[in-house]
Amino acid sequence: MKTIVLESPGRFRPAEAPPPMAPSAGEALVRVHRVGVCGTDIHAFGGRQPFFTYPRVLGHELGVEVVAVGPGVAGIQVGDRCSVEPYLNCQVCIACRRGKPNCCTELKVLGVHVDGGMREQMLVPARKLHRSFRLSYDELALVETLAIGCHAVARARIEAGEAVLVVGAGPIGLSVIQFAAEAGGRVIVLDTNTRRREFCRQLAGVVGVLDPGQGPVPDALRAAAGGDLPTAVFDATGNPQSMMEAFGFPAAGGRMVFVGLFQGDVTFNDPNFHRRELTLLASRNALPGDFTRIIGLVEEGRIDTKPWITHRAVLDEVAGRFPVWVQPGSQVLKAMIEV
Repeated sequence: MKTIVLESPGRFRPAEAPPPMAPSAGEALVRVHRVGVCGTDIHAFGGRQPFFTYPRVLGHELGVEVVAVGPGVAGIQVGDRCSVEPYLNCQVCIACRRGKPNCCTELKVLGVHVDGGMREQMLVPARKLHRSFRLSYDELALVETLAIGCHAVARARIEAGEAVLVVGAGPIGLSVIQFAAEAGGRVIVLDTNTRRREFCRQLAGVVGVLDPGQGPVPDALRAAAGGDLPTAVFDATGNPQSMMEAFGFPAAGGRMVFVGLFQGDVTFNDPNFHRRELTLLASRNALPGDFTRIIGLVEEGRIDTKPWITHRAVLDEVAGRFPVWVQPGSQVLKAMIEV
């Protein structure tokens, strides 16, 4: 079975692995067809991903086909096309019992804490499969990316008509934009990348696209938002400087959501934070219901992720293509691996 292993930072190794055993109770054996490349994979390649050990098989944005199911599995059949919810939770800790499996105290994420989908076949808990009879494998692989934005926007409780700033227009930022607009927000995007800014200008719900290098950001935000600063700010960069600067962007009484993360500390001016009574939220992964909702929205045509995919490779090409994709000049928005 073909497998691509990230042996150490910057070094992929093609490998042949034995095929998985037959699925046990509650499991499904799946054939991987698509693997989306995201910031987590790029950070792991660069040696900057928290909670990560090497060697590791990357890949948690997956479009798969069910090959076999174990005893007791219901609602999933051989031949089903599915998106994989890659968050493996214990189901018994305080977070799981309170409906927050994304915060499980024993959480393991495919492709991060345990081996992921850059291989031909794998075993997964059947309860982590979300099927669709209509979506392509490309679309199914991008459901997890969308789920990150869906959950982050739900955390912020966006109101119709409110001004929303999204900092960082990579794939995660795009997913935040989609759901902030879906909630009725008037979205402003801040990004240093020219191509990403141009892409965002075409998106429904986006009322302003800003370059942080073109003058004071708060002044530009007030102009784009109609005089006031935005009341909801999402930072999807995972960049410490960006995240700390973002404390200056919300209006008084507003809230800020950190969608990205990095290895280190975030600092801010406490009097300024208290004076505006800001609400600071972290957003981690997503919930099972987010996957169900997203598949329905894509099936209805209310979300279209096809333009996101700018680069492709087959599994055998990953070791050669990946170092090119991570270069700043590559203009990658979303790379898709065909297995």
